[in-house]
Amino acid sequence: MITQFDDPRLNLARGALGAVRIVHEPTLPHRVLHLVDADGNEFFAKQHSERDRYVRELHAYLTWGSQLTGHVPHVVGRQDRTCTLLLTAVPGVRADAVAPGSPDEERAHHEAGCVLGKLHHATSVPRSGAVGTDLAQRLGDWTARADRAGLISTLERERLSHNADVLANTLMDSAVCHLDYQPRNWLLGDSFGLCDFEHMRRDARIRDFARLEFRRWQAAPHLRTAFFTGYGKPLNDTEQRLLESFGAIEAVTSLVRGHEQNDLSLSTHGRTVLARLT
Repeated sequence: MITQFDDPRLNLARGALGAVRIVHEPTLPHRVLHLVDADGNEFFAKQHSERDRYVRELHAYLTWGSQLTGHVPHVVGRQDRTCTLLLTAVPGVRADAVAPGSPDEERAHHEAGCVLGKLHHATSVPRSGAVGTDLAQRLGDWTARADRAGLISTLERERLSHNADVLANTLMDSAVCHLDYQPRNWLLGDSFGLCDFEHMRRDARIRDFARLEFRRWQAAPHLRTAFFTGYGKPLNDTEQRLLESFGAIEAVTSLVRGHEQNDLSLSTHGRTVLARLT
């Protein structure tokens, strides 16, 4: 068991900041600590269990954080050996804590569109086939995992394979994508904040809307309107159809992870998305 005396997160923070105290915050993942230094400045220390996610998140903050100045944390310390990061805290409340249907919820989606639009605009590459081929392979791998676990029927497997074919044969824009872009990673304050870059990489631009589309917008289409008003560019019919195909990835990954983590709500979400695929 890690104690406060050998916790890499605390050791990193104390080396960079001096004395710190832990802020008890039950909603944080167990691998993240909320810390305050002697001057009252707030930070987060995060230790990754997988080195590739640590490397990806560090690279994202150092490389693409400059595109989002004023909206994202800064890296103030790192320890490569233990895959630990020390980040400044972006002020604000988590957007998933605001009341559903409130003006703050709509404002969050509008500002989220503005900020993601900045990142996509700065890093966009015109249509190519490479990203679609890669995503089709990824969908095929997840489908095979679901099939081995007995989570999908023959018809559902064929439906997923059809969507993999669509992705493989579609030219699509790529951009640097957050890939977990949803309210739990947004902060509402004087300015819009964004955190959790461990999934960030170059991917299909439209895919960055998938979690919002299948987890939020279908039940609240006014939030989709607010988002794309901020983003500055609504989806055309071709892009909307492509987004539907990304639902296949959302569905099968949710099914597999829900099964592996014994997470009934995630499994149910995957089943719901899978049922609407054509």
